[in-house]
Amino acid sequence: MRLFLFIIFCFCFTAAAVAQDFPGVSVPGTTVMPDPLAPPAIPFIDLTVRNPQGGQEVAFSLQLLLLLTVLSLAPSIIILMTSFLRVSIVLDFIKRALSLQQVPPNQVILGISLFLTVFIMWPTFSAIYTNSIRPLSAGELSVENAYREAVNPLRDFMFNQMINEIEGRPGVMQRHSNIELFMDMRDLPPPDSPDDVPTYVLIPAFILNEMTIAFKIGILLFIPFIVIDMVVASALMSMGMIMLPPVMISMPFKLILFILVDGWGLLTDQLIRSFV
Repeated sequence: MRLFLFIIFCFCFTAAAVAQDFPGVSVPGTTVMPDPLAPPAIPFIDLTVRNPQGGQEVAFSLQLLLLLTVLSLAPSIIILMTSFLRVSIVLDFIKRALSLQQVPPNQVILGISLFLTVFIMWPTFSAIYTNSIRPLSAGELSVENAYREAVNPLRDFMFNQMINEIEGRPGVMQRHSNIELFMDMRDLPPPDSPDDVPTYVLIPAFILNEMTIAFKIGILLFIPFIVIDMVVASALMSMGMIMLPPVMISMPFKLILFILVDGWGLLTDQLIRSFV
């Protein structure tokens, strides 16, 4: 009986506690579901081909075509119409003269040649930008005039490397064999001034001239290192070391000699002075 009364009392007490409100400090909880994210926006690119509506659009199309043509020919222009050709050949000659196979790598040689070309050709590039590119972008020059203003500094540079004035006769230029060679191939009369030489004749003549000068410099660079190879080979032969490659012994001596005379500095100085 007592157990039954105790159970009833516990049940009544629990029901009364549940019926009471929560304390005032408590707040009802709420849950808000976020909105779904919007799908990512993908831009739509439309390339259409239509007829130009005016002269400005025609000029813009021609300028864009000319720009793409120049960009496609830029590597050939930099390699063949600047000092890059001579510098790169001479640096490769000195690498072979030192009997070096992988040091410095070819990428380093080409990088050095590129920046030396920028240094040597900076006045020419500045003249092209000032007289051609800037007026063309400002609309002050036509495409034809801009081309002429861009070609003239390059022509002056190539002529300065090929022909010189005759002593005592200012304005009278010495004839160059390469120019005469290509002029004869085209059945053109001998030029009396640089203006008489077409650009399509000047460029191959300049390329042959640069290769000839570069090979002459390379031969001069090879001579002292060949002497070292001959001395080392003779010493090994006299000692009976026939099976020992002379290059393994001579290469350290060539490197020591090249470093002691500041070879890189002298080579760079003479290369730059050869264009002045």
